[in-house]
Amino acid sequence: MRRVIVLFHGVILTALLFLCFPAHLSLAAVGCNLNDPDRDVPRLFPESTSYNTRYVSIKQLGGDHLLKKIEKRLGEKHLALYAPIDTPYTLYEIYTGKKKVGYIHGVNQKGRFGGIQVFMAQDLNGRVKSFYIQRISGQMANKLRNSKFYRKFTGITLKDFDTFDPISGKGSGRIAEIHNPSPEIETDFFGILRGLKKNLVLMDEFVFSTGGGKS
Repeated sequence: MRRVIVLFHGVILTALLFLCFPAHLSLAAVGCNLNDPDRDVPRLFPESTSYNTRYVSIKQLGGDHLLKKIEKRLGEKHLALYAPIDTPYTLYEIYTGKKKVGYIHGVNQKGRFGGIQVFMAQDLNGRVKSFYIQRISGQMANKLRNSKFYRKFTGITLKDFDTFDPISGKGSGRIAEIHNPSPEIETDFFGILRGLKKNLVLMDEFVFSTGGGKS
């Protein structure tokens, strides 16, 4: 797969250090990279033939005003960004031939036994195409890392969180119908749902609300 790297506003050095390190070292400092993009991008976006890697930050796109807007949309402190305003987020722009077909983006979220890394692929309308938990710890974590569980998130959009609160776990709609396959680690199940909402909010601010989704 052909890969093109696009670097913005002096983040070259930061980008070189921009892997998802263990949670106790980096959860408050960096965004999230796919461990092996050349392998993971085709798996999450089977029709892809290439991708661009772009780095964006809240500071770059809107500064304090955008930060406050995002925090308001996220709501509770459990949906905190865990990152300073100038943290570069990794955005994978996905192509089939010369045509852009979607995006992949991931976030860090706190779990019971450490950091959780939640990735999603979206089409140009912001709808989740595929879902992937890159990192999660605990003896029962594999129950949350399987394709049957992942498929339950296909088709979800940010609007689905209008009727479901990932903090209290209460609500209705598609997300409320997703059952926890590992009741032993309920904390991480809701951490995954909070990570999904965070992912969707950030992508809405970074791409879709600016009209850049189909460009």
